[in-house]
Amino acid sequence: MAYRDLKPENILLDAEGHLKLVDFGFAKKVGDRETYTLCGTPEYLAPEVIHNSGHGLAVDWWALGILIYEFLVGQPPFWDQNPMRIYEQIVEGNIRFPPNMTPAARDIISSLCKTNPTERLGYISGGSARVKAHPFFDGINWDDLYYRRVKGPIIPRVDHPADAGNFEEYPAPPDPRKLSVYTDEMKEKYEPFFSDF
Repeated sequence: MAYRDLKPENILLDAEGHLKLVDFGFAKKVGDRETYTLCGTPEYLAPEVIHNSGHGLAVDWWALGILIYEFLVGQPPFWDQNPMRIYEQIVEGNIRFPPNMTPAARDIISSLCKTNPTERLGYISGGSARVKAHPFFDGINWDDLYYRRVKGPIIPRVDHPADAGNFEEYPAPPDPRKLSVYTDEMKEKYEPFFSDF
């Protein structure tokens, strides 16, 4: 299954600090096939998605490289206010690393963010085992993580199962009783704008 939307906003922490992926709206069973849907968040799109040349599981390994970079630096490596410029940067594939980034971090990001998916760590021979064995992850006991024998490095405060205190507050929607009524005059004025819908 290709997840196709890996980014910080789609990663939550449970009460013990373990990661949980959310929002599977772009996920798709692809197996050994390719798909051509342009979907995802611009900063995390792999070059093959932008080229619309067909993509599969390799897009998630690319996104992992972008995610690691963002977690270490504080912003993704490819960014611009204009999404088209983001796409140009991604296709060029030139990642600039801060001078204080460790060699292991540079190497895993570079290996995950190969513009050619057939050369991308995680997608090449050895798959996820080669990613987990990378020096960037030295000291990680993957079995302990999988079986939840260790707590995460960040433990959120959770007072009860329905506690939403770690989420931003958004203004309440307007009270429908206080909204103006859709009058015949409004209908006559605005409905022609939607005649071709």
